[in-house]
Amino acid sequence: MIRLAVGVVSLASFLMSTAILTPAPAADLTAHARHVFYAPPPEPFCPLCIRDAIYADTKLIARLEANPDVDDVDKAPWILGARADIHHLRRILGPVHTVYAGPCCYWRKRFYVR
Repeated sequence: MIRLAVGVVSLASFLMSTAILTPAPAADLTAHARHVFYAPPPEPFCPLCIRDAIYADTKLIARLEANPDVDDVDKAPWILGARADIHHLRRILGPVHTVYAGPCCYWRKRFYVR
């Protein structure tokens, strides 16, 4: 019984000494730090390039849907990805703006003659 009590006391003192003597972990300062990413300079906005990419994706979808040799399960991810790419590119382009050359000939108020 005494040996057991001595063993427990020695084990407790060993654990306390290792807890006291081990260095404390350093604070994680990167958790709140702002990460800086060095990205390449953005490319200039090219609506014609986006139009060509939309056209290429549309052609890919048409070609995949018209091919009877390939199973639908195999070509479905390709078609879904191309459609998602088209939606993303159209979102980048934004809404269509109609450009008018000038006011119409009926722009003025009516002129009433008595």
